[in-house]
Amino acid sequence: MKFKLTYTLLAGAIGLAGLLAGCNDDFLNVEATDRISDDAIVSDSSLFEDFVINRYMGVRLQDKEAEGTPPGFGRGFEYALWASISDEAIYNNDDNTWVVQRGLLAPENTGIAGTQWSRSYRSIREINYALSNIAEVEMSQARKNLLIAELKFIRAYRYHDLVRNYGSVVLMGDAVYNLDDDLTEDALFQKSSIADGINYILTQLDEAAAVLPAANSTSWQLGRATKGAALALKSRIALYAASPLYSAGSWQAAADAAKEVMTMGYTLHPDYQSLFLTSSSKEIIFERLYVVGARHVCLEISNGPNGYGGWAGNSPLQNLVDAYEVKEDADTAVPFDWSNTAHATAPYENRDPRFYASILYNGAEYRGREIETFLPGGQDSKDGKDNWNASKTGYYLRKFLDDNLPINNPWDVAGIQPWIYMRYAEILLNYAEAQNEAVGPDASVYDAINQIRERVDMPELPAGLTQTEMREAIRRERQVELAFEEHRFYDVRRWMIAMETENEPAYGINITKSGNTLTYERKVALDGRKFEQKHYWLPIPRAEIQSSGNKLEQSPNY
Repeated sequence: MKFKLTYTLLAGAIGLAGLLAGCNDDFLNVEATDRISDDAIVSDSSLFEDFVINRYMGVRLQDKEAEGTPPGFGRGFEYALWASISDEAIYNNDDNTWVVQRGLLAPENTGIAGTQWSRSYRSIREINYALSNIAEVEMSQARKNLLIAELKFIRAYRYHDLVRNYGSVVLMGDAVYNLDDDLTEDALFQKSSIADGINYILTQLDEAAAVLPAANSTSWQLGRATKGAALALKSRIALYAASPLYSAGSWQAAADAAKEVMTMGYTLHPDYQSLFLTSSSKEIIFERLYVVGARHVCLEISNGPNGYGGWAGNSPLQNLVDAYEVKEDADTAVPFDWSNTAHATAPYENRDPRFYASILYNGAEYRGREIETFLPGGQDSKDGKDNWNASKTGYYLRKFLDDNLPINNPWDVAGIQPWIYMRYAEILLNYAEAQNEAVGPDASVYDAINQIRERVDMPELPAGLTQTEMREAIRRERQVELAFEEHRFYDVRRWMIAMETENEPAYGINITKSGNTLTYERKVALDGRKFEQKHYWLPIPRAEIQSSGNKLEQSPNY
């Protein structure tokens, strides 16, 4: 062959069989029996629609990914959540997360962050294949239009994953490259500007939203794109565009994008904790659904306390715990403060209810007894059973876990919670942030935030906040409302405060019991935590650069 090929960027789903079929050796020209041919997909409308539906999933590229069903967008429900490469959690047994936490990311060592580039471009090629062949499929034009809109939404989501991780990326347009094409031109590996990438995503989402249904009314449509999903993703990427890291859009445009979703009839789920177990909630805008036969990682055993037979998994950090406010009375909430004796001696009393719904702490009621992370002798500490699975932070994940599912031997029944990609609370937070930056803390900003706080019986924000004070209040609200949902990693980067937040030690808690008295002391749960300027973007895997003949430009400073 006369060219080098970036496999994931250009070939995608062609696979090794396609590579071999390009050779002249007759003995290799064998018709595969383990896959459906292109001709069959295009000639059968049902198969073609199945091909479109499967674009909501991606290929498994890493060990310990996709237990049960293939990966979706982002990280979703895997053993190590994206939260564990932020200041929300650490993954107790590493699983390629500590390299990110310790600032050791390199093109040759990307940890769990290394699949974003490959999976996204493979999916984009598959989508472009479908778009280039849909005209040949025998189905009504109205149905084709819906599928085209759906494909544009999925493609926009993939580019959103690329842009928010790498900044400048290659825009492939509608092109479908094959192994027998001339792939030597430099333009094939030319990155766009961040602004061009975002504008492309926004255009795709506008085109998709104009055609997609307002809601999916039948069971076989559940989990697929809607107008609300397209506009919600537009709200997110417009917010990113206006943020300091991107500087590619306006705050007013971001506020307007969120406002459009706010008129569509979504509402907040009445109970915060049960929301994440309720696929039919009117708060959910876009989600991934699972059934017993197509489950995801069983959260209860992978994240549960060692005293129950769990593996600790994504162990929340004290950094996040300290972000939950203390309710002084029905009308007043204040930041938690270790220098306040009342807070320091009883750190889990009167906290924001989202703390209790999200994190298991010493003394929390769980499955018939209280969590015990104290020493000596705590059942869920290193003095308990299976001590190698004791949390290094002194906390365990509560959010997403279903108490009706077993911890022990869960393999045939657990792992059926929905993963929520976008929900209405995010839209309210998007609006509040953008509107505050555009015009200041007007009544609509207060209303958006107070709706979220009212849901969990938290006091309204105090009147008279300055724009700066409101900015800090909104950022704290995002941190606790959206904890563990793949936002914090990107939020601290787009705000350009990661040099501060990601260089904080990864704190946990030591709790010592003497008689009936407990004493609390922060500790470093994972040493060496570090963030450098270059880490605002992920490195492109070295193999991708080499496959392009070094024509593909690496992320800055790697």
